[in-house]
Amino acid sequence: QVQLQESGPGLVKPSQTLSLTCAVSGASITSINYYWSWIRQPPGEDRQLMGTINWRGTTFYSQILKSRTSIFRDAAKNTVTLQLTSVTPEDTAVYYCARVPASKSWRDYDTRGQGTQVTVSS
Repeated sequence: QVQLQESGPGLVKPSQTLSLTCAVSGASITSINYYWSWIRQPPGEDRQLMGTINWRGTTFYSQILKSRTSIFRDAAKNTVTLQLTSVTPEDTAVYYCARVPASKSWRDYDTRGQGTQVTVSS
């Protein structure tokens, strides 16, 4: 059974860097059949793609967040990490990691973590 578990700080101060880690069990993040995404959902808004990373480690970032977002992986630990710099209160959201079949859109993930609430506040 594939499981994804997000972890990281629940509260971040404005201008700081947010770092979240997704620990994957039951599947390898280097599988060619999937890619891995970070998604967030601000209060009252639709899900937003932040970026993705595939089996080769190739990344794709949402254009809006591209300048502040980094996604990288640790194959030995089977984890995928999201970093978001210079956070503002508008970055307050529930953050999810998800596994997506390689041929599918990021919205068509087949497995998702339970999500972690991140609040940006001083």
